[in-house]
Order: sequence, then structure tokens, then C-alpha cells
Amino acid sequence: MPNNNLTVVPRKHKRWRGFKNSVEPYLYILPTIILLLALLIIPIFMVIRYSFFDNVIIKKDSVFVGLSNYITVLTDNDFLTAIKNTMIFVCASVVVHLILGMLFAMLLNTAYLSKKAKSVFRVIYVLPWMFTASVIAILWKLMLDPNGIVNYILQIFHVPNTGHIAWLSSMTLALGVVTVINIWAGYPFYMISILAGLQGISPDLYEASALDGANALQAFFKVTIPQLKPILISLIMLDFVWTIQQFALIWMTTAGGPINATETLSVYIYKQAFSSYQFSLASTSAVIVLIICTVIAIFFVRHQKASD
Repeated sequence: MPNNNLTVVPRKHKRWRGFKNSVEPYLYILPTIILLLALLIIPIFMVIRYSFFDNVIIKKDSVFVGLSNYITVLTDNDFLTAIKNTMIFVCASVVVHLILGMLFAMLLNTAYLSKKAKSVFRVIYVLPWMFTASVIAILWKLMLDPNGIVNYILQIFHVPNTGHIAWLSSMTLALGVVTVINIWAGYPFYMISILAGLQGISPDLYEASALDGANALQAFFKVTIPQLKPILISLIMLDFVWTIQQFALIWMTTAGGPINATETLSVYIYKQAFSSYQFSLASTSAVIVLIICTVIAIFFVRHQKASD
């Protein structure tokens, strides 16, 4: 006998249920997509469009100029100086971030320190990362003042040629000093990430290398570095992108000066837009920086896929 309790679902309902199941996940991420479109995608396309026009934002009648803005920017001596300063600033920061982060992470991972000592050192080493850019800028400007504590300490130790040095106003010293400040503010990110990676390395690998006769230096290059390679490359890529966009710290310490001694790409873009009101040239410069960061991001994604 047929089972009367079984209900036959109409084909129309099956299609509706299938459509609902396929669409429902996208409804959950719809608010995020709308925010990305409104705050990221649309502004990026607007900036790209502005780079091909003149008299944008300020005047209603913008004029299409093609690649003229790119030629103007790429032949501007101030832009070339900003590129040079940015490369020095970024490369020095990334390299020293890596060295200091690795050094302090290995120090905190050593078995020779007690748990209490490690906790104290972790708090001390992480402190620079907890400060905002404004606090860091004010702190270092006070320390590097001609009558500040840095010059006072140098005078105490009778360091020659160290009178009342204007560290942030010197054409030869300002870029190096700003780079040191950025290194001091950013190395804790490396330290924490590398420390997490070190704690994830199995002790058996070091025991095996010791049985094979490897010393501490050989174990570092043959065991530690290969195990940390995915983390290190990710850190370098992210730090490169973050540092090339660094603005607040430089602007609040030197404002790109003296003259153009510490003017990086981010400061150059800001001055073009809000000091000279050349929004087309500022957009063009921003697009160039976007291309550089996009290339780095593509390299990072490809490396991550290759690692997986």
C-alpha cells in the first residue's frame, strides 16, 4: 500500500530552495561588499580617473589630458627626490626591523631567561608598538631637540662635535633620524611574529641537527631560517607596503623638511593635494604608489600559494 505520509515537494519549490541556498551566503557578506565598494573600490577608481584629467575637484569642467600628468610627475625633480628618500627609508627600515625582530625574538625564546624575566622584557620591547604616531613624534622631537636629552647624554660622555645638534633640522641627518624613529616604532611587530614562529618549531629538529654535528650557527641557518621562511617573507612584504605608505610619523616630525630632505612619496602626495591643490598630480602620484604596492601584493599572494 502507498505511504500517505510522504509529501511530494513541487519542482518549483525545489528550484526556489536551491536558488535560496545558493544566494543566502552572499547575503551575509553583502554589507561588507557594500562597504568595500563605497570606501575602497569606488575611491580607487575615482583617483585613477582623476590622474587622466586636469582641473579636477576644484573646477567643475575637468579636461582630459591622457598621460600628461604621468609625464609631469615622473619628470618632476621633487618626485624623484621623494622616490630616493622613500627607497632609503623603506629599505633601511625593513632590513633593520628584520634584524632587531629576529634578535629580540631569539632572546625572548632562549632557555637561559626565567619566565618572569621574559615577561618583563616582553613588556619593555613591545612598548614602542603600543604608542600612536603622534605620541612617538612628540616624544622623539623632545628628545632630539638641540637642548634635549640626546645632546645632553652625548655631552656627558664628551662625544666630539656634538654640541646643540638640530637632529631633525639637518639636511644630512634628518632622513637617517626619521628612519631610526620608524625602526624603533616598528620592530616589535617583527619580534612578536618571529617569536610565535620560533615557539612553533619542534625541538626534535634541533636535536637531530645536533646529532648530525651542527653547531648553533649551522642550526640557525639550516633549521631556524627554513622553518621561519614563510613568516619572514610575509613580514617583509607587509612591512614594505606599510612603510612605503608611512605619512603620520614623517609629517609630525619633519613635515618632509628641511627643504625636501625627508620628503617621501606619501608626503609628496599630501603636499601636491593640500598645499599646492594639484589634485590631478596628487592622484597620479597615488596611482604610481598603488601600482608599486599592487606588484608587491601579487608577489606576496603567489608566494603564499606556492608555500601551500
